[in-house]
Amino acid sequence: MKNSAKTVVDKMFSAFGSGDVEKLVATVSDNTEWIYHGTQIIPAGTFEKKEGVRAFFSNILDKTEIISFEPQQFIVEGKMVVVLGQEHQKVKRSGRELKQKWVQIYTVENGLITRMEEFATSEEVT
Repeated sequence: MKNSAKTVVDKMFSAFGSGDVEKLVATVSDNTEWIYHGTQIIPAGTFEKKEGVRAFFSNILDKTEIISFEPQQFIVEGKMVVVLGQEHQKVKRSGRELKQKWVQIYTVENGLITRMEEFATSEEVT
């Protein structure tokens, strides 16, 4: 099915939107690798396996309030899903607000996300 990779990514986005980290982690493979190239404000990092993905999202959800998260365009080619989007978040500790535009590239195999790579840019909202 051509859109099965997109369906998995949609399921992961839905879990993220509801704040359900365990449901999100259920969409990734045991040996998944997530590469975040970082932005002007948010540091880069590589997160491996389910535990790494769990830590990546727990950190985001613990430290920020997601004001909006908007996947805007999906490009699906076989097992690869490229998503262009933007988000707006508030850092709980400082109250700073950030806006970010991003491109996320997912590889989906056997119904699970095996790799994600994100390229983003961010700016502080004044």
